[in-house]
Amino acid sequence: SFLLGKVRLASELDDAGRADLGRRLADRVADAAAPYPVVVVTSAPEVQEWAAHRQFALLEDPGSLDAAARSGQAQLAAMGLARVVIAHADLARARSLTRLADDGARPIAALVPCHRDDGTNVLAVPSETPFEFAYGRGSFRRHLAEARRLGLAARVVRDPDLAFDVDVPDDLVALATGLTA
Repeated sequence: SFLLGKVRLASELDDAGRADLGRRLADRVADAAAPYPVVVVTSAPEVQEWAAHRQFALLEDPGSLDAAARSGQAQLAAMGLARVVIAHADLARARSLTRLADDGARPIAALVPCHRDDGTNVLAVPSETPFEFAYGRGSFRRHLAEARRLGLAARVVRDPDLAFDVDVPDDLVALATGLTA
């Protein structure tokens, strides 16, 4: 939700400021996904309106980030796409997701850890792979383990632009000063 998201930034931004930031970050990530189809998973009316305006496919939020990733993966597989790239909408410096999509149906999981080397900012897997998503603290290591469990080659992509997400006030400072926290 643009309106309810980024609550950890409440000490720095009011509700309208956080909603504006969320929308701008989502636009950046959506632009980085071009030229590929985009599926947005949300139940937030303002995000649904944004997605409709951008002419993105829209799925109802099933209630958790893991379930949202599964839902998006299933939708893209049903559309006949060979690879799914799951990118969070708070990647402040995202420029392109192309190199994560380039593996096609090959048995490779491509992962971009967050700038704290803890979470998974971007994850790409073959669309038909029964990948068990495990977002939250420590997700990067869990996702690496899941790739290995499934016999997928794991390609870790150390991209500072895709690794930088905005979660806490220090991230806002780094964003404003052009530094990576």
